[in-house]
Amino acid sequence: MQSEDRPTRKIIHVDMDAFYASVEQRDNPELRGKPVAVGGQHRGVVMAASYEARKYGVRSAMPSVTARRRCPELIFVKTRFDVYRAVSQQIRGIFLDYTDLVEPLSLDEAYLDVTEDRHGLGSARAIAEDIRRRIREECRLTASAGVSYCKFIAKLASDHRKPDGLCVITPEKGAEFVASLPVARFHGVGPVTAKKMESLGIVTGADLREWSLPALQAHFGSSAEWYWRICRGIDEREVKPDRPYKSVSAERTFDEDLRDRDRLAAELERIAGYAWDRVRRAEVAGRTVTLKVKFGDFTIVTRSRSFSDPVPDQAAFAAVGQTLLSSLHPLSKGIRLLGLGLHSLTEVNNAVPAQLGLAI
Repeated sequence: MQSEDRPTRKIIHVDMDAFYASVEQRDNPELRGKPVAVGGQHRGVVMAASYEARKYGVRSAMPSVTARRRCPELIFVKTRFDVYRAVSQQIRGIFLDYTDLVEPLSLDEAYLDVTEDRHGLGSARAIAEDIRRRIREECRLTASAGVSYCKFIAKLASDHRKPDGLCVITPEKGAEFVASLPVARFHGVGPVTAKKMESLGIVTGADLREWSLPALQAHFGSSAEWYWRICRGIDEREVKPDRPYKSVSAERTFDEDLRDRDRLAAELERIAGYAWDRVRRAEVAGRTVTLKVKFGDFTIVTRSRSFSDPVPDQAAFAAVGQTLLSSLHPLSKGIRLLGLGLHSLTEVNNAVPAQLGLAI
């Protein structure tokens, strides 16, 4: 709910429909109406799936071999992140025409606070409809939108009528809407927590609302208050522009398990270049370098090294990664995936000169 000294917020959550796959279908007419998976191919994982592919149970993060088993006609296309980023920026420009309070969650979704009706359209519903119209006309893509008085319900609502849908939940209907939904759909309730709730007889928001805060705390600790509030339709989080990055990274899955030290070093150098390019674009600096390794048996290990000052450049970033990789040799099994990331991030202050050296 809202405090009495300010008006009820009007928040829109916009979620692009199968974004990566839809961009590929837009740009290649031969893919339209067909099951498409972005990424994957050989031994990778699906980055995104078109709605035609989803009908077969294909979804993001699914191993490509499983996806092809479920849909033999599946068409794999390579990722084009430069294109997706450019389209995302075009869409962000549309958002900013309606409000400065835009909080991006990823390339394909964002919260907007439209409490102030900049163009005098009359309602948050009208603003959401206008945004969706412009995305359709200017980007030739579809988006779903949820409109409500808080972020939690707006996000639930955007998923309610996908694809290409609009759902509005007013303050009077908020608690009732949440009560009707499975807790597994709640943002902040992951699969493990949902399964635990189910074992306790909590399947819907209505079930969750029957529990007192102390009872929830006994089972869910510090997360209990969040669960207690959202099942009552209470979420007072503000839309925060320029949502900070938690980490920036890049990774690659290989067509065959690798053991050769020189080959792995060369691959890591390439991955470091991709990751550092993202660091530059994000305009952040970080003090922790993390290496991610997935072996052929799917076990995952990470190795990190932190510094008192930010990592100054790509060469230093890659060198730390190589040091972390060297610590794993000799290898007892082949490596399926390598990743390298930068953590402990802060925004770059261009007025302060960067450190020129880094002891490793």
